[in-house]
Amino acid sequence: MPGLSLLDALDPPVQRVLATVVRAAAPLRVALVGGAVRDLLLHRVHNDPWRGLPDLDLVVEEGSEAAGPPAAHRVVERLRGTPGAGLGFCQLHPAYGTAELEIDGVVLDLATARGERYPHPGANPTVFFGSLDDDLARRDLSINAMALVLADGALLDPHDGLADLAARRLRFLHAGSLSDDPTRLVRAARYGARLGMDLAPGSLRQWTDTLARWPWPAAGTVPSLGTRLRRELELLLGREPWPQALQLLQGWQGLALLAPGLQGDSSWRRRLRWADRLRAAADLPGWSPGPWRLLALLAALQDPLPPAQRLQLPERSLQALRGLQRLPSGSLPRSPAALSQRLERKGLPLDSVVLALACGAGPAAPAPGLALRRGLLRWLLRWRQLPPPCTAAELLATGLTQGPALGERLRALRAERLDRERW
Repeated sequence: MPGLSLLDALDPPVQRVLATVVRAAAPLRVALVGGAVRDLLLHRVHNDPWRGLPDLDLVVEEGSEAAGPPAAHRVVERLRGTPGAGLGFCQLHPAYGTAELEIDGVVLDLATARGERYPHPGANPTVFFGSLDDDLARRDLSINAMALVLADGALLDPHDGLADLAARRLRFLHAGSLSDDPTRLVRAARYGARLGMDLAPGSLRQWTDTLARWPWPAAGTVPSLGTRLRRELELLLGREPWPQALQLLQGWQGLALLAPGLQGDSSWRRRLRWADRLRAAADLPGWSPGPWRLLALLAALQDPLPPAQRLQLPERSLQALRGLQRLPSGSLPRSPAALSQRLERKGLPLDSVVLALACGAGPAAPAPGLALRRGLLRWLLRWRQLPPPCTAAELLATGLTQGPALGERLRALRAERLDRERW
């Protein structure tokens, strides 16, 4: 059974830092948890390619006398008082009993072992300090609920995560995992895409049952759940192989968690790829991949604002979705100047135009028709950046005076230039 050999697989500087923490924590038990344990097992036991060491997450267990500061904070105080410990950056989080540390250049998170209780579905959990078993029981999936005790290398696997790794399956820890926190399904899709795994049959049935009785009404909101779900989706779309992750989520009927209309959406892959290309071509500032792709995912819905508001999307995203409804429809301006004037007078966000173009093949395309899509694309990439053929100073030099007439003449000259452009 894996033990000290797994710890031996770590780089020597990391091993030395872990030994420093163990000495500072004695006699309390310290364990390596989370993704580092999972990925070490995949690499050393199942011969998966090494993906690099993920975040170092350590958990220290409270002793029999737990009075005073949380165990993790007591360990930090001992490190501070130990000459040569190499403690650099340190940030304590009193509300959670955790600490972010840098020791000899190695960054790690140190947490006091804790458990969780959910007062009702989707709520933020109530946290209490507990044992290593409590800490592992609050994890999302069995493959993430293993620990390596640093003092002796013992592998703690109370939820059979090792067997699930061997079977390449994703299994939730208990029957209430998804009703407590439905965002765990999104995390499962993230790991499934990254590691090449799929949901265990029992876990898929749990999701189907949870979805059937989920109490989040279409017109209501659960702010804490909405925020957590948005963050998980942004991580999925920004850091993971997102086409594979979304395919898994859709195959599990999980896109219904965002909006029922997305579950039958067959064009999301093309839409998100076009949204990425157009964002780069238009040089839209201020967007990172995860939030932008989430916006593009929702944009094809007939009414994207309610799910966007439930997900607590920022105001810029909401403005972009509102702008979709203000794009030209009905009779089409048939000249570059007329279309440019219509778009620019409305003050539409560029985000909205890019989303409309990305949604061009979707069922809720706000810009129907090939001609309008072509015009929008040319306005986005060229026409909006075309200036008048001369400057205000040059017009003043011809004898035109300052005032409204000057602006009108500049606009007229620009319109003439635009109408010489190819539609």
